[in-house]
Amino acid sequence: MFSGICSATRMRGIFSVTIMLLVALAIAVEAGKTKEKGKEVKAEGDCSEWVYGRCVPNSGDCGLGVREGTCNEQTKKYKCKVPCNWKKDFGADCKYKFGRWGECEAGTRSRSGVLRKALFQADCQETIKVNKPCTPKTPKPKGGEKKAKKGKEN
Repeated sequence: MFSGICSATRMRGIFSVTIMLLVALAIAVEAGKTKEKGKEVKAEGDCSEWVYGRCVPNSGDCGLGVREGTCNEQTKKYKCKVPCNWKKDFGADCKYKFGRWGECEAGTRSRSGVLRKALFQADCQETIKVNKPCTPKTPKPKGGEKKAKKGKEN
C-alpha cells in the first residue's frame, strides 16, 4: 500500500522537475534569440545615412512594389505601395498642400501646391502646378420637383 503512494509521489516530483527544466530551457532559448536580434539591429544601426529610391510597382504604374534602400555598401529592398490615384508629374513620395481650383480658362482648371512632406528623402519640387479639364456643370433639380409615383393613378 505504501509503495504505491511513494511511487505516485515520486512520479509527481519527476514530472514537476521535468516541467521546470522545459520552462527554463524555453526562457534560455528566447534570451539567445533576443541577443541575436540585438546584434543585427546594432549592425544596421551603424549606418545612419540611408538613401531610399523610388517605389517601383511590381506591375503597371500603381499597386504593391519594391523600394531599395542603400547605406555605405549595404543595400536592402523594402515593400512599398504606390497609390493608384497618384499624380505622375510629381511622384507618390512627394506630398503637397493644394489650394482651390482656379476658374476655367481655355477648357482647363489649375491649382498650385506647396511641398508639405518628402517621404524617403525624395527629390521633390517646392511648388507645383497641376491642371485638369473643366467639367460642364449641369444644374441639379432642387427639392421642389417630386418624382411621379409608380403604379395606378386615380
